[in-house]
Amino acid sequence: MHLLDWIWAMVVFFFWLMALFIFISCFMDIFRRNDIHGGMKAVWIFVLFILPVLGCLVYLVTRPKATAQDVQMMARADAASKAVAGVSTADELAKLAQLRDAGAITIPEYESLKAKLLA
Repeated sequence: MHLLDWIWAMVVFFFWLMALFIFISCFMDIFRRNDIHGGMKAVWIFVLFILPVLGCLVYLVTRPKATAQDVQMMARADAASKAVAGVSTADELAKLAQLRDAGAITIPEYESLKAKLLA
């Protein structure tokens, strides 16, 4: 096997792998979406299995850029990041001090947790 044959085989393998990845991604996206229902999902799956390359191409072209489900997931992720950003190290230290004062944790536990927070 010559070098060019080996390179050509790698290129073909790469494109087959990409085609398989696109097929699986389309398949997963069809099942994940909640804006299309059973009958239409069955039609898309049928099209993907009968004409995989053309079916994936048509699905990717006709799929909206952002579905209502995508917008909802982005809003949840944004709210979660804002909630995480609202908690500071000082707030956590204050909570630890309250737990120590209430007797829920011991002083050595408090010191170890404080060291983890400050590290």
